[in-house]
Amino acid sequence: MKKLLRKKQFEKHYHQRILPNKKLDKQFEERLSLFVRGKRGYPLNDHELTGKLKGKRAFSITPDIRVVYQETTAAIIFLDIGAHTQVYK
Repeated sequence: MKKLLRKKQFEKHYHQRILPNKKLDKQFEERLSLFVRGKRGYPLNDHELTGKLKGKRAFSITPDIRVVYQETTAAIIFLDIGAHTQVYK
């Protein structure tokens, strides 16, 4: 199992965008549990990103909320979380 790390930007946006909404926070915890167990298909819809985010991946919390991350040989690093328009700018 690789280490899960959270960048400062992820933590900031998690506290601003996700934590105030208890339902959204619960959905994040449920999806994180699936992710940690190695699930990548539905409902996470894990996918590779393109363009300026090439080399990174994302998975869904809701149809609009995404977690952007990068995987290295030693760790999975959560980079950002938020609505599609917030994280794919």
